[in-house]
Amino acid sequence: MARRKDQDGRRAQLGEAAQRALVSRGLEGLRLRDVAEEAGVTPAAVLYYYEDLDALMYETFQQAMERFCGAREAAVEGVEDAAERLRICIESGVASGPDDRLVRMLFEFWPRSLRDPKAAALDSALMERQAAVYYGVLILGQAQGTFTLTDPPRMLAASFVALEDGYQMEILAGRRTRAEVIGAVRSFASAVTGHRLG
Repeated sequence: MARRKDQDGRRAQLGEAAQRALVSRGLEGLRLRDVAEEAGVTPAAVLYYYEDLDALMYETFQQAMERFCGAREAAVEGVEDAAERLRICIESGVASGPDDRLVRMLFEFWPRSLRDPKAAALDSALMERQAAVYYGVLILGQAQGTFTLTDPPRMLAASFVALEDGYQMEILAGRRTRAEVIGAVRSFASAVTGHRLG
């Protein structure tokens, strides 16, 4: 049992090192040696826990996806008013700024999905999980009589995520602030729900 705990602890440490190395170097330029140096171990020590760098990065992406989506789902859970849920959903999905490590990690991984089926499946799961939160909020708003939707809720949910993703790049590049992006997404929300968010 103690050995298993030690292994889990080492894997967590390597995951943290992988995140730091990924954010500083980018996925395409990342080497196994970079992660090992960040963790203060040898490349062979990393390979004791992971088959190769790709295996470590897939796990790192999955963990980042879980943290990002889990935090968003938890933020809206238990909020009964649909308009308040939508406000929270928007705010919890927008990067804090160019140095938002979690969002940067997710976006560093995205280009790989264009040519890697496993990465594409993970990216699709990330999109679907975020859209599901929006879908639930939009359906609730309809049921409460707060929202009058301009299009089917599934289409609008996907549009919210696509809009966020486009604006996230603007934040990460330092071209827009978090406040500007939240304002833009709220404006879209008002247009498609018929309800102005406070």
